[in-house]
Amino acid sequence: MEVINRYITIKNHIDGVPKESDFELKAAPLVLSVKPGSNDIIVKNLYVSIDPYQINRMKCQSSTQKHVDIAGAIIPGVAIEAYGVGKVVDSGNPEYEKGDLIVGFIEWAEYSVVKAGGTTWKLETIGFPVSHHVGILGINSGLAAYVGFFKICKPKKGERVFISAASGSVGNLVGQYAKSLGCYVVGSVGSGEKVALVKERLGFDDAFNYKEEADLKSALKRYFPEGIDIYFDNVGGEMQEAAVANMNPFGRVAACGVISEYTDAGRKAAPDMIDIVYKRIRVQDFLSIDHMNMYEQFLSRTCELLHSCKIQPLEDISDGIENIPFAFVGLFLGHNIGKKIVRIAESE
Repeated sequence: MEVINRYITIKNHIDGVPKESDFELKAAPLVLSVKPGSNDIIVKNLYVSIDPYQINRMKCQSSTQKHVDIAGAIIPGVAIEAYGVGKVVDSGNPEYEKGDLIVGFIEWAEYSVVKAGGTTWKLETIGFPVSHHVGILGINSGLAAYVGFFKICKPKKGERVFISAASGSVGNLVGQYAKSLGCYVVGSVGSGEKVALVKERLGFDDAFNYKEEADLKSALKRYFPEGIDIYFDNVGGEMQEAAVANMNPFGRVAACGVISEYTDAGRKAAPDMIDIVYKRIRVQDFLSIDHMNMYEQFLSRTCELLHSCKIQPLEDISDGIENIPFAFVGLFLGHNIGKKIVRIAESE
């Protein structure tokens, strides 16, 4: 059987703020059966992840392209690899059968051909909606939050935790993990609606709209009169400077993302190094893909918290492959609340 496989690509490299016109919906015929002797699997894509780090892959050049295997350069005209969930429609790989659900790196497309050695694995849904395995139970969002908070920050009950982009795909979960541990949690977000959401729905102790604050250092002093013990950084830039200025001795900073700098090459975080040295603040970056040895631990603890209703998923789902460019561009305009996902097809 042959189908017309639609997929999203970039027209040219993107070195600034992305626009919907930078993307193109293309189509090509695809035979839905593997060739004899092939180890490929053909997957019908169900849900795909929309992540801000992808903009670095779309640039003419970026350090991510040189140093991170899964973040290599995207070639204009070629389907864009992304994390997601799909269903096997044919397999030459003995580890997969027709009808299996798989999770891992597929494409912004209706169908993907996953070569032998691809970063995918069989998915056991363990009683949760399939979309959860792209977000709260996925490696780009859920595992990133878990590793960054528990391994990098090493939190203790009662500590004071500040999270930037707190209503985003990673930040919202970090805040929920922190509250489940008994920490005091404040988040920065980009609207009054998001302030209400993280406080009323997710249980944060407080939150503020950073767009309404003329002086971020003073704002954090108000929310943390006794100082910050942990800062989970999703944005970089001025927010990182302000957080470091308000941190307690032996504070920890988990550098998860720098979205404020992705589309503005001249905007860089410049925390006071005297503060970092003399307050012995530890700033550590990390990538979730480097901590796959913690995946089972993460999955077990997160599922337990979900079952006990101590945390909840926050998903922002759009429908249709044609809406991927709109969803992606929206990340840089603050449109998403929680994990941004596009549903390509129903899981049936």
